[in-house]
Amino acid sequence: MAQPSTRQELIDYVLRKLGAPVLEINVAQEQIEDLVDDAIQFFQERHFDGVIQTYLKYVVTQEDIDRGKARPPGLPTGQGSQQSGITTESVTTSIVGTATTFTYYENSNYLEVPSSIIGVNKVWKFDGITTVNSANMFNIKYQMFLNDIYYWGNMDLLSYSMAMSYLETMDFLLDTHKQIRFNQRQDRLYLDVDFGQMGVGEVLIIDCWRHMDPSDYARVWNDSFLKRYVTALVKRQWGQNLIKFQGMKLPGGMEFNGRQLYDDAQTELDKINEEMMSKYEIPPLDIIG
Repeated sequence: MAQPSTRQELIDYVLRKLGAPVLEINVAQEQIEDLVDDAIQFFQERHFDGVIQTYLKYVVTQEDIDRGKARPPGLPTGQGSQQSGITTESVTTSIVGTATTFTYYENSNYLEVPSSIIGVNKVWKFDGITTVNSANMFNIKYQMFLNDIYYWGNMDLLSYSMAMSYLETMDFLLDTHKQIRFNQRQDRLYLDVDFGQMGVGEVLIIDCWRHMDPSDYARVWNDSFLKRYVTALVKRQWGQNLIKFQGMKLPGGMEFNGRQLYDDAQTELDKINEEMMSKYEIPPLDIIG
């Protein structure tokens, strides 16, 4: 059908675009499956319609805290610190003829994230002077709600907004903002925080990008870019398979021209990749300063 909604329907659509069943497409089914996988991966990593911004909620456990508080062997440890989860690496160098060994340690201060996550924007504040937290009665925002709630009927919202902006500025200047590190090939979100200050049951909100799984969203198979891209990939593979028969004569004096088929497909792919960068790909943010 012209609007594929499954993997096989997309493959059938691509083969028809290339001439089947009138022509025999000399590409193995296994090769087509691999090319579809490559196209889906490219679509999810580069196309803005291949991902969706989402928010994941994570509840901190005691195991997370113990792992994040782990200390390297031989270093002072706080009460309750664990020794598990330590990664060590030793490097031996020669300085003026003397061999010196340097040992590096890395704590397991990370959270496991689903493999569908390809990017993390931020983790919402773990703490802050303006965060409403019913467990902390000395929190500034808690006190404002507690003491000023009966004034709200006559309260100027502009003054309240200015006061909250001022508190956010204080929080930004006085409270060290937590740093995170993420690489999609690890499936780990590293939190550079003091895990001793985190509590069991504390909720973290992760602002991240998750790829669109065609198994869950069938309309991905009908994406116009994906259909063109898979067609060009299969066409190039067809030409590559026929290159070894270059010059072989067929009945009637015809001969295979796999090189021309390959070059045409490569030209189409170059054009598609250029369109990806100029139309469909989210441009990288510039670093200023």
